[in-house]
Amino acid sequence: MHEGLIVKALSGYYYVKPLREGDVVSGEDPSVQCRARGIFKKRGVSPLVGDRVLYSLTENGEGTVEEILPRSSQLIRPPVANVHQAVLLFSVKEPDMNLLLLDKFLVHIEHSNLKALICLTKQDLADDSADSIEEVKRIYGKIGYEVVVTSALEGIGIEDVKELLAGQISVFSGQSGVGKSSLLNALMPGLSLETSEISIRLGRGRHTTRHVELIELDNGGFVADTPGFSQLDFVELGIEELSGCFREFIPYADNCKFRGCSHIHEPGCQVIQAKENGEIADSRYEHYVEFFTEMKDKKRRY
Repeated sequence: MHEGLIVKALSGYYYVKPLREGDVVSGEDPSVQCRARGIFKKRGVSPLVGDRVLYSLTENGEGTVEEILPRSSQLIRPPVANVHQAVLLFSVKEPDMNLLLLDKFLVHIEHSNLKALICLTKQDLADDSADSIEEVKRIYGKIGYEVVVTSALEGIGIEDVKELLAGQISVFSGQSGVGKSSLLNALMPGLSLETSEISIRLGRGRHTTRHVELIELDNGGFVADTPGFSQLDFVELGIEELSGCFREFIPYADNCKFRGCSHIHEPGCQVIQAKENGEIADSRYEHYVEFFTEMKDKKRRY
Protein backbone atom coordinates (compact mmCIF):
# COMPACT_ATOMS: atom_id res chain seq x y z
CA MET A 1 0.00 0.00 0.00
CA HIS A 2 1.18 3.50 -0.78
CA GLU A 3 0.25 6.86 0.71
CA GLY A 4 -0.71 9.72 -1.56
CA LEU A 5 -2.58 12.99 -1.98
CA ILE A 6 -5.56 13.34 -4.33
CA VAL A 7 -4.76 16.31 -6.56
CA LYS A 8 -7.63 15.97 -9.06
CA ALA A 9 -10.98 14.21 -9.36
CA LEU A 10 -12.55 13.88 -12.79
CA SER A 11 -15.12 11.50 -14.34
CA GLY A 12 -14.86 8.91 -11.59
CA TYR A 13 -11.06 8.89 -11.53
CA TYR A 14 -8.85 10.17 -8.72
CA TYR A 15 -5.37 11.37 -9.56
CA VAL A 16 -3.12 10.59 -6.59
CA LYS A 17 0.28 12.19 -6.02
CA PRO A 18 2.63 9.83 -4.15
CA LEU A 19 3.88 10.99 -0.75
CA ARG A 20 7.48 10.44 0.17
CA GLU A 21 9.27 10.29 3.51
CA GLY A 22 8.51 13.18 5.84
CA ASP A 23 5.20 13.77 4.09
CA VAL A 24 6.94 15.72 1.36
CA VAL A 25 5.37 15.39 -2.07
CA SER A 26 7.91 14.81 -4.79
CA GLY A 27 7.33 17.06 -7.77
CA GLU A 28 9.10 14.49 -9.96
CA ASP A 29 6.50 11.76 -9.36
CA PRO A 30 3.57 11.75 -11.77
CA SER A 31 0.15 11.24 -10.27
CA VAL A 32 -1.42 7.78 -10.39
CA GLN A 33 -4.87 7.43 -11.97
CA CYS A 34 -7.04 5.55 -9.48
CA ARG A 35 -10.55 4.26 -9.04
CA ALA A 36 -12.11 4.17 -5.56
CA ARG A 37 -13.20 0.94 -3.89
CA GLY A 38 -16.93 0.27 -4.06
CA ILE A 39 -17.11 0.17 -0.25
CA PHE A 40 -16.92 3.96 -0.11
CA LYS A 41 -20.20 4.27 -2.01
CA LYS A 42 -21.88 1.81 0.36
CA ARG A 43 -20.69 3.89 3.31
CA GLY A 44 -21.99 7.07 1.71
CA VAL A 45 -18.58 8.72 1.52
CA SER A 46 -16.45 9.80 -1.41
CA PRO A 47 -12.77 10.63 -1.72
CA LEU A 48 -12.19 14.34 -2.17
CA VAL A 49 -9.46 16.42 -3.73
CA GLY A 50 -7.05 17.16 -0.86
CA ASP A 51 -7.58 13.78 0.81
CA ARG A 52 -4.58 11.82 1.98
CA VAL A 53 -5.26 8.25 1.00
CA LEU A 54 -3.78 4.78 0.97
CA TYR A 55 -3.82 3.21 -2.49
CA SER A 56 -2.67 0.02 -4.15
CA LEU A 57 -1.27 -0.36 -7.65
CA THR A 58 -2.93 -2.54 -10.27
CA GLU A 59 -1.24 -4.51 -13.03
CA ASN A 60 -2.00 -1.91 -15.69
CA GLY A 61 -0.11 0.84 -13.84
CA GLU A 62 -3.25 2.43 -12.43
CA GLY A 63 -4.38 2.21 -8.81
CA THR A 64 -7.23 1.74 -6.34
CA VAL A 65 -7.97 4.07 -3.44
CA GLU A 66 -8.22 1.69 -0.48
CA GLU A 67 -8.57 4.03 2.49
CA ILE A 68 -9.21 7.73 3.21
CA LEU A 69 -7.01 8.99 6.05
CA PRO A 70 -8.57 11.28 8.72
CA ARG A 71 -9.39 14.79 7.48
CA SER A 72 -8.47 18.00 9.29
CA SER A 73 -11.17 19.94 7.43
CA GLN A 74 -13.78 19.47 4.72
CA LEU A 75 -15.44 22.06 2.51
CA ILE A 76 -18.75 21.38 0.77
CA ARG A 77 -18.43 24.13 -1.81
CA PRO A 78 -15.92 23.65 -3.29
CA PRO A 79 -15.55 19.97 -2.33
CA VAL A 80 -11.99 19.93 -0.95
CA ALA A 81 -10.49 18.26 2.12
CA ASN A 82 -7.62 19.24 4.43
CA VAL A 83 -7.58 22.90 3.40
CA HIS A 84 -5.55 25.12 5.73
CA GLN A 85 -6.56 28.54 4.45
CA ALA A 86 -8.83 30.33 2.02
CA VAL A 87 -7.48 33.03 -0.25
CA LEU A 88 -10.32 35.40 -1.07
CA LEU A 89 -9.61 37.25 -4.30
CA PHE A 90 -11.35 40.54 -4.96
CA SER A 91 -10.34 42.85 -7.76
CA VAL A 92 -9.82 46.57 -7.32
CA LYS A 93 -11.70 47.13 -10.60
CA GLU A 94 -13.34 45.08 -13.37
CA PRO A 95 -15.33 43.86 -11.48
CA ASP A 96 -15.47 46.56 -8.81
CA MET A 97 -14.76 45.63 -5.21
CA ASN A 98 -17.77 44.21 -3.39
CA LEU A 99 -17.44 44.38 0.41
CA LEU A 100 -20.85 42.76 0.96
CA LEU A 101 -19.72 39.67 -0.93
CA LEU A 102 -16.33 39.75 0.80
CA ASP A 103 -18.06 39.67 4.20
CA LYS A 104 -20.28 36.82 3.04
CA PHE A 105 -17.21 34.82 2.05
CA LEU A 106 -15.58 35.61 5.39
CA VAL A 107 -18.64 34.33 7.29
CA HIS A 108 -18.33 30.98 5.50
CA ILE A 109 -14.57 30.84 6.07
CA GLU A 110 -14.94 31.59 9.79
CA HIS A 111 -17.68 28.95 10.05
CA SER A 112 -15.31 26.44 8.44
CA ASN A 113 -12.55 27.36 10.94
CA LEU A 114 -10.10 28.22 8.19
CA LYS A 115 -7.51 30.95 8.09
CA ALA A 116 -8.47 33.71 5.63
CA LEU A 117 -6.15 35.75 3.42
CA ILE A 118 -7.69 38.70 1.56
CA CYS A 119 -5.95 39.23 -1.77
CA LEU A 120 -6.81 42.35 -3.78
CA THR A 121 -6.00 41.87 -7.46
CA LYS A 122 -5.48 44.16 -10.47
CA GLN A 123 -3.68 46.89 -8.52
CA ASP A 124 -2.51 48.18 -11.92
CA LEU A 125 -6.09 49.35 -12.56
CA ALA A 126 -6.33 51.18 -9.23
CA ASP A 127 -6.12 54.88 -10.32
CA ASP A 128 -9.17 56.36 -8.52
CA SER A 129 -9.67 53.19 -6.43
CA ALA A 130 -6.69 53.85 -4.14
CA ASP A 131 -9.02 55.01 -1.36
CA SER A 132 -10.97 51.73 -1.60
CA ILE A 133 -7.77 49.73 -1.18
CA GLU A 134 -6.80 51.70 1.91
CA GLU A 135 -10.32 51.29 3.31
CA VAL A 136 -10.12 47.49 2.94
CA LYS A 137 -6.67 47.40 4.53
CA ARG A 138 -7.87 49.58 7.41
CA ILE A 139 -11.16 47.75 8.13
CA TYR A 140 -9.95 44.19 7.73
CA GLY A 141 -6.42 44.69 9.01
CA LYS A 142 -7.86 46.04 12.26
CA ILE A 143 -10.00 42.90 12.62
CA GLY A 144 -6.91 40.71 12.19
CA TYR A 145 -7.13 39.61 8.56
CA GLU A 146 -4.05 39.73 6.37
CA VAL A 147 -4.59 41.88 3.26
CA VAL A 148 -2.22 41.62 0.28
CA VAL A 149 -2.46 43.90 -2.76
CA THR A 150 -1.35 42.31 -6.03
CA SER A 151 -1.00 42.85 -9.76
CA ALA A 152 -0.29 39.79 -11.88
CA LEU A 153 0.46 42.11 -14.80
CA GLU A 154 3.13 44.10 -12.96
CA GLY A 155 4.32 41.39 -10.56
CA ILE A 156 3.23 43.35 -7.47
CA GLY A 157 2.73 41.31 -4.29
CA ILE A 158 3.30 37.95 -6.02
CA GLU A 159 6.20 36.87 -3.80
CA ASP A 160 4.27 37.93 -0.68
CA VAL A 161 1.35 35.71 -1.66
CA LYS A 162 3.64 32.82 -2.58
CA GLU A 163 5.32 32.96 0.82
CA LEU A 164 1.92 32.77 2.55
CA LEU A 165 1.00 29.66 0.50
CA ALA A 166 4.17 27.69 1.29
CA GLY A 167 3.74 24.21 2.74
CA GLN A 168 -0.06 24.12 2.94
CA ILE A 169 -3.22 23.53 0.94
CA SER A 170 -5.03 26.76 0.12
CA VAL A 171 -8.29 27.29 -1.71
CA PHE A 172 -8.69 30.26 -4.08
CA SER A 173 -12.20 31.68 -4.17
CA GLY A 174 -13.84 34.80 -5.49
CA GLN A 175 -16.06 36.22 -8.18
CA SER A 176 -15.51 35.26 -11.79
CA GLY A 177 -13.11 37.57 -13.58
CA VAL A 178 -11.09 38.74 -10.56
CA GLY A 179 -7.91 37.20 -11.94
CA LYS A 180 -7.48 33.86 -10.15
CA SER A 181 -5.89 32.16 -13.15
CA SER A 182 -3.70 35.18 -13.93
CA LEU A 183 -2.43 35.22 -10.34
CA LEU A 184 -1.70 31.47 -10.43
CA ASN A 185 0.14 31.89 -13.73
CA ALA A 186 2.24 34.63 -12.08
CA LEU A 187 2.91 32.43 -9.03
CA MET A 188 4.00 29.49 -11.18
CA PRO A 189 5.23 30.60 -14.62
CA GLY A 190 4.66 27.80 -17.08
CA LEU A 191 1.22 26.80 -15.76
CA SER A 192 -0.49 28.58 -18.66
CA LEU A 193 -3.95 28.37 -17.11
CA GLU A 194 -6.78 29.64 -19.28
CA THR A 195 -7.81 33.21 -18.44
CA SER A 196 -10.89 35.09 -19.50
CA GLU A 197 -11.69 38.59 -20.61
CA ILE A 198 -14.17 40.63 -18.58
CA SER A 199 -17.56 41.40 -20.04
CA ILE A 200 -17.94 45.14 -19.48
CA ARG A 201 -21.69 44.90 -20.04
CA LEU A 202 -22.18 42.15 -17.45
CA GLY A 203 -19.29 43.14 -15.19
CA ARG A 204 -18.09 39.57 -14.82
CA GLY A 205 -15.89 37.07 -16.58
CA ARG A 206 -16.62 33.72 -18.15
CA HIS A 207 -16.00 30.73 -15.92
CA THR A 208 -12.62 29.28 -16.91
CA THR A 209 -12.18 26.68 -14.14
CA ARG A 210 -14.39 23.62 -14.61
CA HIS A 211 -13.26 21.20 -11.92
CA VAL A 212 -11.42 21.31 -8.62
CA GLU A 213 -7.73 20.56 -8.93
CA LEU A 214 -4.73 21.03 -6.64
CA ILE A 215 -2.00 22.96 -8.37
CA GLU A 216 1.44 22.20 -6.96
CA LEU A 217 3.72 25.15 -6.22
CA ASP A 218 7.51 24.85 -5.99
CA ASN A 219 7.55 25.66 -2.25
CA GLY A 220 5.58 22.69 -0.89
CA GLY A 221 2.23 24.45 -1.21
CA PHE A 222 -0.87 23.41 -3.15
CA VAL A 223 -3.62 25.68 -4.43
CA ALA A 224 -7.15 24.48 -5.14
CA ASP A 225 -8.24 26.49 -8.16
CA THR A 226 -12.04 26.34 -8.03
CA PRO A 227 -14.91 27.38 -10.29
CA GLY A 228 -15.64 31.10 -9.99
CA PHE A 229 -18.93 32.01 -8.42
CA SER A 230 -20.60 35.13 -7.04
CA GLN A 231 -23.51 33.70 -5.04
CA LEU A 232 -23.34 32.08 -1.62
CA ASP A 233 -26.09 31.01 0.72
CA PHE A 234 -26.14 30.09 4.39
CA VAL A 235 -27.45 26.53 4.07
CA GLU A 236 -25.05 24.97 6.57
CA LEU A 237 -24.96 27.93 8.95
CA GLY A 238 -27.42 28.37 11.82
CA ILE A 239 -28.70 31.88 12.55
CA GLU A 240 -27.42 31.63 16.12
CA GLU A 241 -23.89 31.00 14.74
CA LEU A 242 -23.78 34.11 12.56
CA SER A 243 -22.47 36.67 15.07
CA GLY A 244 -19.60 34.35 16.02
CA CYS A 245 -18.45 34.49 12.38
CA PHE A 246 -17.83 38.24 12.78
CA ARG A 247 -14.68 37.89 14.85
CA GLU A 248 -14.64 41.52 16.04
CA PHE A 249 -18.10 41.05 17.64
CA ILE A 250 -16.94 38.29 20.01
CA PRO A 251 -15.28 40.32 22.81
CA TYR A 252 -18.30 42.64 23.00
CA ALA A 253 -21.00 39.97 22.65
CA ASP A 254 -19.87 38.33 25.90
CA ASN A 255 -20.88 41.46 27.78
CA CYS A 256 -24.34 42.00 26.24
CA LYS A 257 -27.16 42.48 28.78
CA PHE A 258 -29.22 39.59 27.43
CA ARG A 259 -28.01 36.07 26.83
CA GLY A 260 -28.49 35.06 23.18
CA CYS A 261 -28.53 38.72 22.12
CA SER A 262 -29.11 39.05 18.38
CA HIS A 263 -27.24 42.41 18.28
CA ILE A 264 -30.09 43.87 16.28
CA HIS A 265 -32.38 45.76 18.67
CA GLU A 266 -31.82 44.60 22.26
CA PRO A 267 -31.14 47.23 24.97
CA GLY A 268 -27.73 46.93 26.56
CA CYS A 269 -26.20 45.34 23.44
CA GLN A 270 -22.46 45.92 23.59
CA VAL A 271 -21.97 45.10 19.90
CA ILE A 272 -24.28 47.95 18.91
CA GLN A 273 -22.51 50.20 21.42
CA ALA A 274 -19.13 49.28 19.95
CA LYS A 275 -20.44 50.13 16.49
CA GLU A 276 -21.69 53.50 17.77
CA ASN A 277 -18.26 54.12 19.32
CA GLY A 278 -16.54 53.41 16.00
CA GLU A 279 -14.89 50.24 17.28
CA ILE A 280 -16.82 48.10 14.75
CA ALA A 281 -16.94 49.31 11.14
CA ASP A 282 -20.38 50.50 9.98
CA SER A 283 -20.16 48.40 6.81
CA ARG A 284 -19.42 45.22 8.75
CA TYR A 285 -22.35 45.77 11.12
CA GLU A 286 -24.71 46.67 8.26
CA HIS A 287 -23.75 43.47 6.42
CA TYR A 288 -24.30 41.45 9.60
CA VAL A 289 -27.84 42.85 9.87
CA GLU A 290 -28.46 42.10 6.19
CA PHE A 291 -27.27 38.48 6.57
CA PHE A 292 -29.27 38.04 9.80
CA THR A 293 -32.43 39.30 8.08
CA GLU A 294 -31.80 37.05 5.05
CA MET A 295 -31.36 34.00 7.26
CA LYS A 296 -34.41 34.84 9.38
CA ASP A 297 -36.59 35.26 6.28
CA LYS A 298 -35.35 31.98 4.86
CA LYS A 299 -36.03 30.19 8.15
CA ARG A 300 -39.56 31.63 8.21
CA ARG A 301 -40.26 30.43 4.68
CA TYR A 302 -39.07 26.88 5.35
